[in-house]
Amino acid sequence: MKQSLRQMITCHWSARRIQRYLDADPSAPLAPGEVARLEAHLAICDTCAKVAEEHRILHKALSRWSGAVVDDDAAVQRLQSFVDSLVEDEQR
Repeated sequence: MKQSLRQMITCHWSARRIQRYLDADPSAPLAPGEVARLEAHLAICDTCAKVAEEHRILHKALSRWSGAVVDDDAAVQRLQSFVDSLVEDEQR
């Protein structure tokens, strides 16, 4: 019981730091002792290691997404036709 409670507390502590650890954000750095503690926990805890891996996969997927909008020529043409029809209706 004592060991499982300790594990739960350590997992809770780790879960609150995994994102900061992976982001390595200089505005919210982890102390060297926290990094060592988290890395040691991730090495032995499958649950937290899976959470960290999911964060890594998500970060990688988001970094590939450029956010650039590609024009859909057909959609642009439909929009232009719609605007032209509105203008024609107002001119009548």
